[in-house]
Amino acid sequence: MTYDSPKPRNPVDPNETEVHALSFGQAADLYNSARPSYPPEALGWAFGDRPLDLVDIGAGTGLLTRGLIQAGHRVTVVEPDRKMLDKLVAVTEGLTGHHLGSAERLPLPDGSADAVTAGQAYHWFDPEAALPEIRRVLRPGGVFIPIWNVRDESVDWVRRLSENVGQSAAELTASVAGQPGYFAPYFRDPELRVFRHEKPLTPESLIRLVKSRSYYLTATDERQRQIMAGVAELLADHPDLAGREAFHMPYVTHVYRMRAVD
Repeated sequence: MTYDSPKPRNPVDPNETEVHALSFGQAADLYNSARPSYPPEALGWAFGDRPLDLVDIGAGTGLLTRGLIQAGHRVTVVEPDRKMLDKLVAVTEGLTGHHLGSAERLPLPDGSADAVTAGQAYHWFDPEAALPEIRRVLRPGGVFIPIWNVRDESVDWVRRLSENVGQSAAELTASVAGQPGYFAPYFRDPELRVFRHEKPLTPESLIRLVKSRSYYLTATDERQRQIMAGVAELLADHPDLAGREAFHMPYVTHVYRMRAVD
């Protein structure tokens, strides 16, 4: 398969990628408690019902990993941040294996996985190095499945939250990864399915969620104060949030599923 047009790449400034990607370890406990998991129906569509040997790259604290294990799969994780990996291992039962390492240099043998996945992580990868590595560890007929949880900005208060805190690399990449040739020349154009789900929140847990994001963790003190002031104003003034002790954050989960180019 060939493509005449240039391949789109991750919409992330390469000079900032490592700083942002490795910013989460300082907030591993916060990340694990604040971030959403992934809907079981999305994992069922992506991976099927038969137990598979899976590799979860950029696994973080294991939010995707644990869903895959619960679904009956054998999961090996690769995570570049030691603090995140330590948290994952501490709170996750049933791991097949775990490695400190990167998508660009996977510490795994050739043809060792039925599927490789990346939950909320592919946007931090260097595609030129990571995609051939992912293809290398896949068995014949194996699949690559990057997944993103994206805030549903069709909901007014969520849109206003995004206007305050800004869009993340995850949200930007999830919106463009379906473009023709995005994963070329290593993978065919992916199938895409979108699933909706919600995470219960309180005002306090919304604040924790915002504080778990890379754009907050890497911001200046002044910018962090601005973000928190905007969140406080939203909680106090928006009719869907004001005075409420509990509400839900709506998410749209983008699941891409693709096979390697022969």
